[in-house]
Amino acid sequence: MNSPEPRFLRACRRQPVDRTPVWFMRQAGRYMPAYRQLRKKYGLLEICRTPELALQVTLQPIEAFELDAAIVFADILLPLVPMGFDLSFAKGVGPQIANPVRAIDDVQRLRSFDPAQELAPTLEAIKLLRSALPASTPLIGFAGGPFTLACYMIEGGASRNYERAKSLMYTQPSAWWALMDLVTSMTQAYLLAQIEAGAQAVQLFDSWAGALSPTDYQRFVQPYSQRVLQAVAETGAPSLHFGTNSATLLELMAEAGGDAIGVDWRVELDRAWQTIGYDRAIQGNLDPSVLFGSDDEIQAQTRRILDQAGGRPGHIFNLGHGILPGTPMTAVSLVVDAVHSYQPVGQAEHG
Repeated sequence: MNSPEPRFLRACRRQPVDRTPVWFMRQAGRYMPAYRQLRKKYGLLEICRTPELALQVTLQPIEAFELDAAIVFADILLPLVPMGFDLSFAKGVGPQIANPVRAIDDVQRLRSFDPAQELAPTLEAIKLLRSALPASTPLIGFAGGPFTLACYMIEGGASRNYERAKSLMYTQPSAWWALMDLVTSMTQAYLLAQIEAGAQAVQLFDSWAGALSPTDYQRFVQPYSQRVLQAVAETGAPSLHFGTNSATLLELMAEAGGDAIGVDWRVELDRAWQTIGYDRAIQGNLDPSVLFGSDDEIQAQTRRILDQAGGRPGHIFNLGHGILPGTPMTAVSLVVDAVHSYQPVGQAEHG
């Protein structure tokens, strides 16, 4: 007989599970001593571009905790390099792009590319991971959402107000549409290549979408995210659609697509699920800062979110954003144990 499908994939499809699956955004990274040791020898881009190192880093949290999914170690900005951007990561500053997009001429100089060739190290890491991971631990691939990637391309790095990106959007719409079309086609091809390489689910990180009003999101972003997620849906692989500060956008994000909608901690999970619709799974949504709290506080807040899910099929436990640097390893373990040992008091009426 075939083994049952892993609980994470079952939850993505809103099927019953024996216990709530849990994984974490940025579950591999700076909070882990093993990762910090590796970073003393290798830069971030070097790790991402070396399949054996990406494999090693991806497996570190899987070996440390009883997680229900692995996510390939990469960075959402990796596709920018073959497109023609001069990308670097400055210590203490983050990603820096030396030649940002500011006008239509800058968009026209960008290149299309074949992910199978230009992003081969990540695809090779996925293949290695599928061989190394147990059958019970599925592998998640990912990409940045078109809006988030476009913002990095225009701002040249992180931003608080996204004034350059919004200015281009409002004053040079032809440049905006051209850039979004190019980024969307690239993102679509990249995710499909990851699935072909062996990723069993993919997440679209539209981390900066919450900077937009619902009207602007619907007009300038939703059609592009929808194109990406529709292409993924045609493969049969589950997709997760995530954004931060997105409480006002959840209905529109659900319309754009995704088998599961990821929500941050700024909205209660039960209200978010009602907004999204019970025909979708939901992922989230513990505040990452809670992991710096007392053991009792961590357990109480974890149970509160699980109580809000009410035992309804389709909840994937996660943080409302990535694990923060300095997070205690013991706190991560405590959350995993609390999720897996949780027993709902009563079952909700499932729709």
